[in-house]
Amino acid sequence: MGLLRGVARTAVVAGTATAVSNRVSRRQAGRWAAQEQQYAPEPQYVPPPPPAAAAPDNDMESKLAQLKELGDLKEAGVLNEAEFEQQKNRILNG
Repeated sequence: MGLLRGVARTAVVAGTATAVSNRVSRRQAGRWAAQEQQYAPEPQYVPPPPPAAAAPDNDMESKLAQLKELGDLKEAGVLNEAEFEQQKNRILNG
């Protein structure tokens, strides 16, 4: 009978230790999860990017204004014919 009593006591102690260990592990996991939620940054609002400024009308108006200014510089004698043609091609071909 003594051997059976010793085995039963060992089983009870081992079972109790396992239950306590599992309870402690669950409690720690719960605390860690709460800490992570506490320190997790809140999502930041990111505004959408501005629409692409590829308006052909504005681009054409800009080119026309540059060409007019280039023509004025040529008439004023600031640019010679070769310089005028070079700058005109740069404006028109991007």
